[in-house]
Amino acid sequence: MNADLRLALRQLRKAPGFAITAVFTLALAIGANAIVFSVLNALVLRPLNVPNPGNLFMIERVFGSDTVPSQAYPDYRDLRDRSNSFESLITYDIQGGMGLDTGSGNPSVVWPYIVSGNYFDALGIQPYLGRFIHASDEHGKDSAPFIVLSYDYWHSHFDANPAAVGRTVQINKHPFTIAGVAPAGFRGTELFFAPDFWMPIVDLPGVAGWDPIEERGDHFTWIMGHLKPGASPQSATSDINAIAASLSKAYPKSDDGLKFALSHPGLAGNTLGKPTRAFMAGLMLLAGLILLAACANLGSLFAARAADRSREIALRMALGSRRKFIFRQLFTEAILVSITGGVLGIAGAVVILHFLSAWRPIPSIPINVPVNPDISTYLLALALSIFSGLLFGLVPVRQVLRSDPWQILRAGGTSVAGQSRFTLRDILLALQIAICAVLVTSSLVAVRGLARSLQSNYGFQPSGVMLVHTDLHMAGYEGDQQVQMQKRMLDTAAAIPGVTAVGYSDRLPLSIGGNDSSVFKDETTDFRGANAVADAQQFDISPDYFRTAQTSLLAGRTFTEHDTDKTPVVAVINQQFAKKVFGSVQQAIGSHYKVWGGKRVEVIGVVEDGKYETLTEDPKPAMFYSYLQQKSGEVWLIVRSQREPEEIAAALQRSLRKLDPSMPLEIRPWSSELDSALFAARVATVALGVLGMLGAMLAITGIFGMASYTVSKRLRELGIRVALGANQRKVLTAALGRAFRILAIGSAAGMVLGILATRVLSFIVYQATPRDPFVLGGVIFAMLGIGMIAAWIPARRALAVDPMILLREE
Repeated sequence: MNADLRLALRQLRKAPGFAITAVFTLALAIGANAIVFSVLNALVLRPLNVPNPGNLFMIERVFGSDTVPSQAYPDYRDLRDRSNSFESLITYDIQGGMGLDTGSGNPSVVWPYIVSGNYFDALGIQPYLGRFIHASDEHGKDSAPFIVLSYDYWHSHFDANPAAVGRTVQINKHPFTIAGVAPAGFRGTELFFAPDFWMPIVDLPGVAGWDPIEERGDHFTWIMGHLKPGASPQSATSDINAIAASLSKAYPKSDDGLKFALSHPGLAGNTLGKPTRAFMAGLMLLAGLILLAACANLGSLFAARAADRSREIALRMALGSRRKFIFRQLFTEAILVSITGGVLGIAGAVVILHFLSAWRPIPSIPINVPVNPDISTYLLALALSIFSGLLFGLVPVRQVLRSDPWQILRAGGTSVAGQSRFTLRDILLALQIAICAVLVTSSLVAVRGLARSLQSNYGFQPSGVMLVHTDLHMAGYEGDQQVQMQKRMLDTAAAIPGVTAVGYSDRLPLSIGGNDSSVFKDETTDFRGANAVADAQQFDISPDYFRTAQTSLLAGRTFTEHDTDKTPVVAVINQQFAKKVFGSVQQAIGSHYKVWGGKRVEVIGVVEDGKYETLTEDPKPAMFYSYLQQKSGEVWLIVRSQREPEEIAAALQRSLRKLDPSMPLEIRPWSSELDSALFAARVATVALGVLGMLGAMLAITGIFGMASYTVSKRLRELGIRVALGANQRKVLTAALGRAFRILAIGSAAGMVLGILATRVLSFIVYQATPRDPFVLGGVIFAMLGIGMIAAWIPARRALAVDPMILLREE
């Protein structure tokens, strides 16, 4: 074996260009597979970092043909107390925009989990320092003023000081005691979110200024738990749906038609889980195609190399060398190349994965996914290396099996394989080109979809707008104090030179989180869910919001400062709301509708439709209320200005700080706030773009290799053609016609497969469609370009043939 290894090294040293090309090709393919697999492992395959994760299930609410993870807290209590299938059910929610003050008087914006008291005990997590929150701490609302810091937040904001346990901090001006620190590896029960701390859900009303604890119609929290020994997901589903049927009868207004389903936790149940699993499976398939294309490429290279060495191999066989020794040497060369490529590929993958693990795609929100490679990634790389070496190593072995050494020696040894119409190298090249076309099609679909996303009509215009975000609860404002401060903030921002319009909203479209409500006809008296005619998104805004956001008013009027809590409730609705509830825009103006609980609302205006939760959503109803009638502590100032972003941001910071220095402010462009909405599309575009580039590189090297090899073997024939008067076109046809025929066949097959494979992208990339003339034309031109680039050098060599020199050499 050592002799085979030494011989393989000597052979590869004799052909450094071949060796470097082969190793680099395989390193790219195995590195791409290692990266995609690590992300797939982190998001889909690897369970949550909790004890017994395989037995942990999330309870989701069935809503039509879909399921949603959000639940009402009273429903959680009923499920927790009445279910016989779960050991202990917990509930939690991700909260953002709270202000934590350690005593400096300048609170920082934090993102905690709000959890039930049994959260840590039910999951089986042990504290790193101090103690956790327990169910025994809860005695009603605002009864458990304790928080548990995450390990990372304790390190970054408390310098890993053990004395932090027991300290009192202010959260939205409310005192809380730090009870303990969570262990280093525990990030909560969602893979994509790393909380700063955990706090009891019973303290939410006092801290956040809103009280959903007793509202069965307010679905804001998530539920999960471990199944009891012997309980199956099917029996547990039947158990909780029996409870749901009982709740539907007991609370018909809020829980009518209530039904539950189970899902795997980690990605907000099926809300993110289904599209993520589908996309990652597709991405893993494309990465596998990259590896297959690389193997086809290397098979062609090794076949050409075996053909060049055919006389040497034939001579060795004629002198008595047994075929198995030759096979062993050829396989040793292939495995040596594949292992070297695998080592380099996994080394590059580790560097990229460490970067991705530290990457926070939305800097203002603690979202990131640790995708560092584990033992399974390294084992996969090793397996792929060995498999690849065996796969492309079989190609020269096949040629040797089919060869006749005596015929080769008599003929001069220019080829090992027979000259069939389509050789194995032709088939490998066609496969490689087809795979490249699939990858190019997928990447162009993603790029085109992202371009449309950036240029589409959201129902608002974010360019030229600066956002100011705060929560007045953080600074201790309540009730009418909030409204007065909001007015002062609007007036202060409007007075800044260069500001052309200022608006307010309690939340932004296409931002994380939502607020929706069931809508009923005006004549409705039974407000059960089954009687609702729509489920509409809700926003509380100031009179100038639409002008600032540049949302078109289609009919009626917008709000004025006279639409206060002392006047009847009025609303501006969108076009979809008008059509769904009233039949048309004209019929909506002056009409009334009701929301859950029976509150009657008059429609005073209709605005254009927009995007409110995701870019890929179908048109949704939306309703806008006057901020003077719907008091909220959440503040988003929308400031449109003609000044540079840096200038207006500094001016806003100076002016608004004068109103209240203790009020935390986040100031950023509206375009950056769309990062969360565009995140999936951008990731898909980058990932598929990189895979498309890798596929194009492999196709270029494959076509170049075949064309160069064909020209080198047919130089004498081409010289004779030129001597007999053949023109350049005929010479090129003879030299490269076969390669371009294979390019056309492979491209056509790959484009058809790519169109079929990119259907899944429409769920992730907004307006992504493979049936796009731009995409189809782009694939055609890309493949033609790849062929022209790859064949340029061999074509020049073929046209530069001097028949006299070739004939003299012969």
